[in-house]
Amino acid sequence: MSVQQAPVGGARSWVELCLQVQQFYGRQMQLLDSGEVDAWACTFTEDCVFVSNAQPEPTVGRQALAAGARQAVEYVTAQGIRRRHVLGTVAVIGQEETTVSVRFYVLLVETPRGGQATILCSATCEDVLEVGPDGPVVVRRVVSRDDVV
Repeated sequence: MSVQQAPVGGARSWVELCLQVQQFYGRQMQLLDSGEVDAWACTFTEDCVFVSNAQPEPTVGRQALAAGARQAVEYVTAQGIRRRHVLGTVAVIGQEETTVSVRFYVLLVETPRGGQATILCSATCEDVLEVGPDGPVVVRRVVSRDDVV
């Protein structure tokens, strides 16, 4: 895959595609962090695959992904913890027709009610996005936590 090809999904330029991807991630992570699990899950395809070195098996499908996220959100909410996914170094690293490959870093920050924020973990994420007229959706996400061997 070449990094700079003709943009996909109606984007008029490479810069516009990169901005669209950046906006997508901002919206996606804010949905999850605010507990809007169903809306967050809709940022993935129905048959998405979510792989993490912190999980024994991949999560396959939007419904399974939503169920796991809902469980995590309910747990941290019950514990009085606020989570924030802080993304950085988002890079569109390739594209092929209507798919875009993206790599980024994420810090997962937890703040207990009335307490000090701490970084729970850092990770590298590699996504394959399908970019359509309504914007990007995640087809596949691979999360590699730095603290997991």
